[in-house]
Amino acid sequence: MSDSRPIGVFDSGVGGLTVLQELRRQLPGESLVYLADLERFPYGPRPLAEVRERAFLVIEHLAEHDIKLVVIACNTATAAALNAARERFDIPIVGVIAPGAQAAAAATRNGRVAVISTQGTLDSGEYVHAIKEANPGIAVLGLAAPALVDIVEAGDAGTPRADEALRPLVDDIIEWGADTLVLGCTHYPLLRPSLRRAVARRRLRVIDSAETTASRVRRVIAANRLQNTAAGPAPAPRVLVTGPPARFVDTAARLFRSDLESPVAVRLQPPLAVAR
Repeated sequence: MSDSRPIGVFDSGVGGLTVLQELRRQLPGESLVYLADLERFPYGPRPLAEVRERAFLVIEHLAEHDIKLVVIACNTATAAALNAARERFDIPIVGVIAPGAQAAAAATRNGRVAVISTQGTLDSGEYVHAIKEANPGIAVLGLAAPALVDIVEAGDAGTPRADEALRPLVDDIIEWGADTLVLGCTHYPLLRPSLRRAVARRRLRVIDSAETTASRVRRVIAANRLQNTAAGPAPAPRVLVTGPPARFVDTAARLFRSDLESPVAVRLQPPLAVAR
């Protein structure tokens, strides 16, 4: 039986679009709703309790769109809210930490994995827990790199500014002895050109949480028989924002060339309604 309900995806900004793109690539028949919580961007520096409550509001709003699964396309929000959200909501919820952590544990050959993330994700310890859950013998180095989010949002991914920010991080990771690096923020895959230059001629596997998360969603959809089996590709994702739409459009246009719909402004305060 076909399930045409959409998958809901959210982040505080454009970073989660990396997950959205992978979902579209791996699940081309599935409808998608993306919510960018610009009103609280960025989540990374905020207290985890605040992010958790905000995530609950976002999920409640997405539920009004009759979604069949939620993807928390933000590492900080996953760290803050995933477990509590699964207890609170009767809907499958997938975060971005466990898929990346499991892929890193499988990829490392010397048992040393580095994770770069926002400060909030680092402070939560969730990557350490998830990687060691997959293999308790792995050593984990966590590094906060909050400036990278600002670089991406400013449209400077792949520029000398990004190169300069990444180089010392990669130097520290190589010096520590890691052979695997997890990109612990959904903004970071957009830095791949600069990352390739920083990693050049060095043996360092890079784990992209967007790709691994989309693979996890594909498996969950199949296991729970939630696939949309209707013929033909799905329509362009619907985009919701909690801040000025122009801000999202400008940033997304610099980073992505896609057929996203024009964003619709929404409010996440009860009663939840589309802004007029």
